[in-house]
Amino acid sequence: MTHGFETLAIHAGQEPDPATGAVVPPIFQTSTYAQDAVGRPRQGYEYSRTANPTRDALQECLAAIEGGRRALAFASGLAAEDTLLRTVCRPGDHVVIPDDAYGGTFRLFSKVAERWGLNWTAASIHSVDAVRAAMTERTRIVWVETPTNPLLGIADIAALAQVAHDRGALLVVDNTFASPYLQQPLHLGADLVVHSTTKYLGGHSDVVGGALIGTDEQLLGELAYHQNAMGAINGPFDAWLTLRGIKTLGVRMDRHCDNAEKVVEFLTRSKAVAQVLYPGLPDHPGHETAAKQMRRFGGMVSFRAHSEEHAVEICNRARLFVLGESLGGVESLIEHPGRMTHASAAGSPLEVPGDLVRLSVGIETIDDLLADLEYALAR
Repeated sequence: MTHGFETLAIHAGQEPDPATGAVVPPIFQTSTYAQDAVGRPRQGYEYSRTANPTRDALQECLAAIEGGRRALAFASGLAAEDTLLRTVCRPGDHVVIPDDAYGGTFRLFSKVAERWGLNWTAASIHSVDAVRAAMTERTRIVWVETPTNPLLGIADIAALAQVAHDRGALLVVDNTFASPYLQQPLHLGADLVVHSTTKYLGGHSDVVGGALIGTDEQLLGELAYHQNAMGAINGPFDAWLTLRGIKTLGVRMDRHCDNAEKVVEFLTRSKAVAQVLYPGLPDHPGHETAAKQMRRFGGMVSFRAHSEEHAVEICNRARLFVLGESLGGVESLIEHPGRMTHASAAGSPLEVPGDLVRLSVGIETIDDLLADLEYALAR
């Protein structure tokens, strides 16, 4: 029987506890397990770096809501990305990365993986031809964010999957901004999905985590081996918090989208705003592609002020929109990417405009959010 998204989010991997009937999965806060005999661990559990029932419940749920066969939960999104790169790539290999991406991802490539011998080229993921031209004989991965962070660009997942596969590479999609509720890249041809579960999946700004989800059993087995060998696993309490957040992902995302659309409407009318970046706008260059591959257009909104000084002033004046990094929580956040989340990309092909402001639109009363933006934008 096939279940809907919200049903999977609430029930996948979360059957009532067989011992007590508890409807919420227990937190198995243990490091090790009693074994029935030498070489006979009970139900396969021997040490919690390798496997933990609470983490297993989260992984089963993540796989279900992304349409994958298996998921792996990590200590952070960057831990997931690092494990993926060191599993799939070898020194001398090459990756195509977006010219607009999360600053931490760029830092991982440019300051860590590059020293290990991994080469990379930044390309516009909005252009299939640009990605194809950036690939080499050693390209192992085409790395995509859609929507991108922070300029909210859109990549055609199906088209880029074909480009990657034609050259023997994998397509990896960071689905953090969209969430599995709005977009499922595996169904469009992606090989692996990356998440910072810290964001919309956890949804309450109280837990850090990451995930990889895919469909290829051999690749997932290799990733699981490296996850255990490298050790950056999601702890049981963190897994439990994330699982709790996922239960309300659908209803939260609907409210995030509702509020974001009203924020965009307000910003497009404001003389204090030079440009609004949101894939839901009909004149957005990726609008048609986003409409094709996403359920709705998300809760992230970016806009450009009339100067960097003005952008910083807006961020500092906001009161209900909390000035802070991260995104995807129930509370609204505002930040200046150039000086905050994307400072590591300064001077690189991924440098963001100084006049850019990024909003993570929360689920508060919309009239309150609009009033706060009106105050912040006033000069």
